[in-house]
Amino acid sequence: MRIAVLVKEVPDSYGARRLNLTTGLAEREASDRVLDEITSRAVEAAVSHAESAEGVEVVLVTMGPESAESMLRKTLAMGADSAHHVLDPGLLGADMTLSAEVLAAVLQRIGCDLVISGDVSSDGTGGVIPTMIAERIGAAHATSLDSLTITDSSVTGNRETYGGTVTVEAQLPAVVSVTERLPDARFPGFKGIMAAKKKPLETYTLADLGIDPAADVPRSILLSVTEAPARTAGEKIHDEGDAGKRLAEYLIDKKLV
Repeated sequence: MRIAVLVKEVPDSYGARRLNLTTGLAEREASDRVLDEITSRAVEAAVSHAESAEGVEVVLVTMGPESAESMLRKTLAMGADSAHHVLDPGLLGADMTLSAEVLAAVLQRIGCDLVISGDVSSDGTGGVIPTMIAERIGAAHATSLDSLTITDSSVTGNRETYGGTVTVEAQLPAVVSVTERLPDARFPGFKGIMAAKKKPLETYTLADLGIDPAADVPRSILLSVTEAPARTAGEKIHDEGDAGKRLAEYLIDKKLV
């Protein structure tokens, strides 16, 4: 069995977050770039299963700038077997439709039985990439799983709903996304760090994948971007017997209810 894990380099959540007001893109140099924490949990799930089952290979897949190679090496140290990196200037500012197309093309190229990703990235917070990939590769999908059980033929997990918890199952091949309720990722040991330096890491361009970023539609079009207004002092409501009514009017006026 081959398990592909989608990993992503993102700006550190504890660092500065800024948008370029000309391009509308995140200024990724504003803070350190790290492995998205939710995808580290996906890696942990895959590697843990590989350690408990025979014949399981774990591969990492990402698209991103040159700096993502360092992230991949660090993630390989957790126990994955190889990595695949799409690196192309045409991907600068790629929207979710292009991202899903590119990632699906890599997955089809390398072949896999199961794809695991985080449910929502900490930078884009789109939450639809796993489903879009499943549609493109013709696989079943199960998203936002709080637990994950993998067998040779299926994957099962629990998903929280408004009314409780449901158990979902998909036959392989499948694409799943996991939530932060999965276990934390392990810290790589010295042996894993040294081994990661020699593990295969393949790099692809859009041409390698047969993709023209401008050819297909739809593609997002940025109309405008503005800086968020500075925070102002809050409005105080003094209770003179009508505080509840005035609060409700305030929330309605601000379109908060």
